[in-house]
Amino acid sequence: MSDAYCSDCKRQTEVVFDHSAGDTVCSECGLVLESHSIDETSEWRTFANESGDNDPVRVGGPTNPLLADGGLSTVIAKPNGASGDFLSSSLGRWQNRGSNPDRGLIMAFKTIATMSDRLGLVATIKDRANEIFKRVEDQKSSRGRNQDALLAACLYIACRQEDKPRTRRFCSNLGMTNQAMKAAQESVQKSEEFDIRRSPISIAAAIIYIITQLTEDKKHLRDISVATGVAEGTIRNSYKDLYPHVAKIIPSWYAKEEDLKSLCSP
Repeated sequence: MSDAYCSDCKRQTEVVFDHSAGDTVCSECGLVLESHSIDETSEWRTFANESGDNDPVRVGGPTNPLLADGGLSTVIAKPNGASGDFLSSSLGRWQNRGSNPDRGLIMAFKTIATMSDRLGLVATIKDRANEIFKRVEDQKSSRGRNQDALLAACLYIACRQEDKPRTRRFCSNLGMTNQAMKAAQESVQKSEEFDIRRSPISIAAAIIYIITQLTEDKKHLRDISVATGVAEGTIRNSYKDLYPHVAKIIPSWYAKEEDLKSLCSP
């Protein structure tokens, strides 16, 4: 209910909005103050099975120009109930049999979105990573490669292009000093000159591990794994690949050659 001026009551009265007819009616005298009005707010009604856990929004997501159909294709949902669902179940099976050329892209974009949320990335970086992956996919150069590593690399390139490196966020979560953070960033950039076939996030995690081992405030591998989201075993393997190049990767202003000798051999 809300208040409006009623010409019959000659004063402000409470009015009721009849959604089915689009009428605004005075609650005291019943006078229709406005008729056939349009409700421009979101419609939250759902035509799905209301007993399930369904999103009541009747509008879809935004279009995606990277997909062949713009992301506007219709997907037949799985039935929730046991009765009267034979038709929808059969249609769903027939739809699954059809080939969807964008199925791989859709799954990749979902994985990129999950990685972006975990890293706290903005939407512009996520969209840029989607574009990069789409170009790689169009060139057919991703066959035989690890999918997660490829998607992480797309995110890393997107961060570099948007000038938003993620190494600083990892270092901040670990409470590293500004000097250590700067050394980690320079080391990550220097590591690109070597053929280290690891995902950018794994390399960043291993470099952070190396940087912290060169200080008095050493970080446990478990803490670095939690901060970066990279498994401890993956960090160890990345450290093993980086170890032969530490003298050229770690900035000389941060650690001298004798300091690097204190690192444990993988």
